[in-house]
Amino acid sequence: MSNRVTELFKIKYPVISGGMVWCSGWRLASAVSNAGGLGLIGAGSMYPEVLREHIQKCKAATDKPFGVNVPLLYPNIDEIIEIIIAEGVKVVFTSAGNPKTWTKKLQEHGITVAHVVSSSKFALKCQEAGVDAVVAEGFEAGGHNGREETTTLTLIPQVREVLQIPLIAAGGIATGTTALAAFALGAEGVQIGTRFALTQESSASDEFKKLCVSLKEGDTMLSLKKLSPTRVIKNEFYNKVTEAEDRGASVEEMRELLGRGRSKKGIFEGDLVEGELEIGQVASLINDLPSAAEVVKSIVDEFNAKAHSLSTLSL
Repeated sequence: MSNRVTELFKIKYPVISGGMVWCSGWRLASAVSNAGGLGLIGAGSMYPEVLREHIQKCKAATDKPFGVNVPLLYPNIDEIIEIIIAEGVKVVFTSAGNPKTWTKKLQEHGITVAHVVSSSKFALKCQEAGVDAVVAEGFEAGGHNGREETTTLTLIPQVREVLQIPLIAAGGIATGTTALAAFALGAEGVQIGTRFALTQESSASDEFKKLCVSLKEGDTMLSLKKLSPTRVIKNEFYNKVTEAEDRGASVEEMRELLGRGRSKKGIFEGDLVEGELEIGQVASLINDLPSAAEVVKSIVDEFNAKAHSLSTLSL
């Protein structure tokens, strides 16, 4: 397929792996890029020099385009941006902040910029800020979510209606069929997190991956709404958060409960009891841990087969 997203990022397939904390290192990013998609390194869980190392290893592992996902609220954001520029990264996906802050500077250094949003209002602000593409993410997604709690099915057509630049759908997409549904709603590409988090190349712990492929419907919930709405697996930590929220705990108490390094403890170190276990709703559809290349091929093959089967469909 050739469309605005594949042309913008110079990739074969409009399939992008989300830049997930503790999952999206150089191994996953390079594997997705080598398979024809766009792999993203997740800078949100990396100190600046660790990010530099991952960028350099990714460049050695692939000659295909790859990018870096940067949460703009990152405490070392100035240093992160300078490393990205110095290392010659060509694609940056930003999130959790104002796209006006860094988009122009990144583009002045030849970097293509996409920004992640959860509403059509913020999609328009991104377009006004001059980003090259928008990722619209529904609240089915794992990890940090928008406060609007808008589903992907509702969000994508609303964003498409107001947006002129390329639109990438995210949230609840893990298969060729769900990717095709996103395209039917107006998307020109898909950003996929959970399915790539549960692959051989993901840097998440084996304990976390094994738990995720056993999940059923309803095993994840949106939590931590007083801080930053985050979709997590129900575990002992989730139960403590729910109890605190139900009794009206203050923001300060919720911050103390969350503490530091909670997602690292859960996702990277495999503490399934006290860790913050971020994963999307679509995990309940996943029961295996293939390679990233196998995931890309499966999505592409299923997308094409389903599109063909629907080509004569009419009401």
